[in-house]
This record gives sequence, C-alpha cells and structure tokens, in this order.
Amino acid sequence: MTFAAILAVAVAVGCLAFLMFTKISPEVVMMAGLTFLVVSGVIPIKDAVAGFSNEGLLTVGVMFIIAAGLRDTGAMELFSVKLFGRTNSVRKAQARIMAPIIALSGFLNNTPLVAAFIPAISDWSKKNGISPSKLMIPLSYAAILGGTITIIGTSTNLVVNGLLTSETGSGFGFFEIAWVGVPCAAAGFLYVVAFGKWLLPGRKSAIEAFSNPKEYTIEMIVEPASSLVNTTIEAAGLRHLPGLFLIEIDRKGNIIAAPTPDEILLENDRLIFSGVTESVVDLQKIKGLTPSTDQIFKLNTPRQDRCLIEAVVSGRNPLIGKTIKEGEFRSVYNAVVIGVARDGERLKEKIGDIELKIADTLLLETHDSFISRYRNTRDFLLIRQIEDSSPRDHKKGWVTWSILLSMILLASFEVLNILTAALLAVGAMLITKCVNANTARRSIELQVLIVIGASFGIGKALELTGAAGVISKSFLSIVGDNPIFVLAGVYLLTMIMTEMITNNAAAIIMFPIAIATAHQLGLNFMPFAIAITMAASASFSTPIGYQTNLMVYGPGGYKFNDYFKIGIPLNLMMWIISVIIIPQVWSFYK
Repeated sequence: MTFAAILAVAVAVGCLAFLMFTKISPEVVMMAGLTFLVVSGVIPIKDAVAGFSNEGLLTVGVMFIIAAGLRDTGAMELFSVKLFGRTNSVRKAQARIMAPIIALSGFLNNTPLVAAFIPAISDWSKKNGISPSKLMIPLSYAAILGGTITIIGTSTNLVVNGLLTSETGSGFGFFEIAWVGVPCAAAGFLYVVAFGKWLLPGRKSAIEAFSNPKEYTIEMIVEPASSLVNTTIEAAGLRHLPGLFLIEIDRKGNIIAAPTPDEILLENDRLIFSGVTESVVDLQKIKGLTPSTDQIFKLNTPRQDRCLIEAVVSGRNPLIGKTIKEGEFRSVYNAVVIGVARDGERLKEKIGDIELKIADTLLLETHDSFISRYRNTRDFLLIRQIEDSSPRDHKKGWVTWSILLSMILLASFEVLNILTAALLAVGAMLITKCVNANTARRSIELQVLIVIGASFGIGKALELTGAAGVISKSFLSIVGDNPIFVLAGVYLLTMIMTEMITNNAAAIIMFPIAIATAHQLGLNFMPFAIAITMAASASFSTPIGYQTNLMVYGPGGYKFNDYFKIGIPLNLMMWIISVIIIPQVWSFYK
C-alpha cells in the first residue's frame, strides 16, 4: 500500500472515530478530513470537490424544498387527519401510522417527512392516551422502510445512484430498488406491529416535561363552506386537543358555554379557546379555522410569509390601558394579536376588547422582521419567534400534491431524469406560491449536504490511491470468493458502519471498496450497489445511524438501548431478506 493510500485510510478511519466518539458536528469532521487529503496532496482539488456537484447530492437539496412546500400548504394534514382516526390500541395505532408513512416515504425525503409528522403524532398520541414512545420509533422506521421503495425515498438512494451513474454511465430505475425494498418494508411493518407493543418502552416524551405554562385566550372562526361546517366538535377533532380547552361558542351573539362534544358547528361560529403556545400553533393549522379578527387580512404581508411571535408588553408600551382595538395595534405595529396570556387568567373578552396591561404576553401574527424592529425598543420586554408557526395555505394543498405526482410520473416513466423533474417541481411550487423563496432557502439542510459532498471526496481518495483495492483484497481473504458470501459481507459491513456513523458517509466509503471487490472477481457490480443502498438506508439499531432515529429520540423519551432491543432483530431480518432476493433480481454475472 502506498503512502498516499495509507493516508487516505487513516483519514477515513479517523473520521469514523471522531463521528463515533466525539460531539463534533459531522460536517466539521468530514470537511476537516477532506481538507487534510487536499493539503497533503493525496487527492487533487478537482476530485475533492467533485462530490458537491454530484447529481445525487443536488437532488437531495431540491427534495428538501419540495417537502417544505408540502408542509407549508398543509398538504400533510390533508393526508393524515382522515387516515389516523381514533384508537386506544397500540397495535392499531402503530399500523395506522406506519402504513401511510411507508407509502409517503417512497416519494418524499425521510428527514422533512418525519419532521412534519412528529408534532402531529405527538398530539395524536395524547388524544388517544397512548405513550409517544410506542409510536415515535415506528414513525422513524416506517420512513426508513418506505424510503427503500424508490430512488428518491432516501438521500442514500440518491447518493448511491449518483455514484453509480458516475461509474457506469447509468443509474437505478425509479422503482428498481422496489424489488427488494417492498418485501423488506412489508416484513418490517409486520415485525413492528407484531412485537412493537412489547419491545418499545412506555414513557413520556422528554419534551412534555418542559411544556409552556402560559395559557392564551384565542378566538377562531369556522370558515363558511369549510369541511367543519355541520360536523360535531368531536368529529372536527376539537375535543381532545392537548393543552387546549374550548371555553365557549359565540353563535351570532348567542353564547354556548362549555359546549358538549356533540355540539354541531355552523359556519361563522366564533370559537373561544384557552391553551398553551404549542396547542395554539396546532390550532392555527386546522383546515377550516381562521383567527376571528378581520385584522389578519389587513396586514400588508402575505400570510405564507408570516409567523407567530410571542411578545411581553412592557410598562412603557403606549397602548397600556387601551383595548387592542382602541389602540389600533395592527396599524401601530403591523402585527395582529391573536392570543393574550395573563398570569394564568382566562380572559373572557373578545380579543379586540381586551385591555392591555403590563406583562401581558401577546401571541402575534406578523412578519419575522418584527423581531429586528422591536427587540431593542421600550414597547416590549421579550420577543421570540415560535418555530414552525407559519400559517398554512390549505387551498394549495392539492396543488402541491399534483406537482409532486407529476414529478413522480415524469421520473418513473423516464421522460426526465430525477434531478430535472425535481427542479421542475420546485419551479412549479414557486410559481404557484406553494412555497416562497425565503422558505425554500431555509429548508435546505446545508449540514446534510456538506457531509455528503465531503464524503464523496474521501471515498474518491480511497479509490484513486488504490486503498479501496487493498481493502477489498483483505475483505475477500475473509469471506472468500463465493458471490453470495461476498454480497452478505458487503451488506453486513455497510450496515455496521451505518449504525456507527451516518448512512450517507457509510455508503460513499463502502462504494469504492465494493466496486473494487466486484472487479477483482469479475462480477456485475449492480447487486453490490443495491446491497450498499439497502444496508445504508435500513438503519434501525442506534439513534445515530439514521437522522430520523435521532429526531424521534427526544419526542419519544427514548434511551439508547431502546433502539437495540427492537432494532437489532430488524437489521438482521433486512440483511437476510436482501441477501436472498438481490441475486434473484440482479445477476452476479454480466
């Protein structure tokens, strides 16, 4: 092995060690390793940075924007509200969550998909009296399993496809990986539903311990011709909202106090709620409800560009002693008060009739520039933006789904390659205002893209220096030259690396090793590419192996070994199924 090859291996191993045993962010570790390889002359700069223009990496970035459009138009809510329903059975709850998420995950990037569903499932678990720890890992696993069905299901699929295209000139078909992905997804679904009730713990979410003690009074109106009209409070999903209480209904001046679950909602009903910040944000996302104040529609900022902001009224605010309406709050601050919290007191007045007092906490709908304008003024003591609080434009939910379906059809029938189809979809979303430019920029997770791009460079260094060839020879000396054993070994090694580091880095580092192994044996590389894709995508036994596993760690209240109990058997199951099916579909011999 040459000195350059030794350095390449040392950097790859060093990066793995830092990712496993330190808290240094992955993008810093991978970029530091790549920089060292460039400075030491191991890899030319053009090869080091080539990964950042890889088609797979670019497609991952574009898919983040498409997922943001689905989130901001409320398209996710259109899909989930009717499917989840109500149940107090853990098995039924897991099945109702996993089935649609598996289907969705085949066509959406896993990370934003799980991010969009965590709050919805957290609330749903509370409404149904089921511990979130019984549902959050199934959510993550469903996204991972569904991601193995199509080329766009996970970033790993796109990354390996990009590598394969660069190496051979052609990549995967849109549904090609489904030959092994669908059986694995079905087996994983049955396994979790059958054994998840016992293998998953019953704990409270780590987030619940820090719930917001402030209670806002908020007033919403039932939109005319909406789906909520002529439905009961129970059927509308307004009875069991966590942290939220429907105080009364104002129906054309007639007050219905403490309405029963069977009360029928009518158009233009004014619903008075009391609840904590997070619940008010969720209330804003319900299709058919809007804040009752007409001031919302008089702001000079489009609703999709707004967010919710909490602001505490200071003793020097000029509107103290005046009602919100008298003080013309909207005109003065270009913000609309949609909720008021006052020392745990439930305010009975309509929002516009509430008289402002010192230390009132206001929930405002406004542009995020409000923070920079008023943070250092005397009018407010504290200002903070509520995360993921932009109002949903539900009218465009079906437009977003139509754009996504068009992208899938164009890519699956090979009218356009996946990157071109995805770019066209983003353009359509921007034109139709399903997503705005600011949201599009914010939705792209640069950390993920930097890790992928740097991993490409390190993987290329292993290939160019001949290190991959040396490693493959050592690997063959252990597993022999039987293609099935080699395939099983490639899958196992990739799977172990994925659980210790990140899925994309494991796939990229294993790719040149596997291709060198295939060349030495004179075998077709496609079975090994599929094995790497499956092994790197199907990560279940640690929270650090796949980003969605880490995302549900806090909301589910999990401990590290919870993933071991349910994840290791599932990993082994995926390994066996993949090694059996792959040779039947993709021949070892050219």
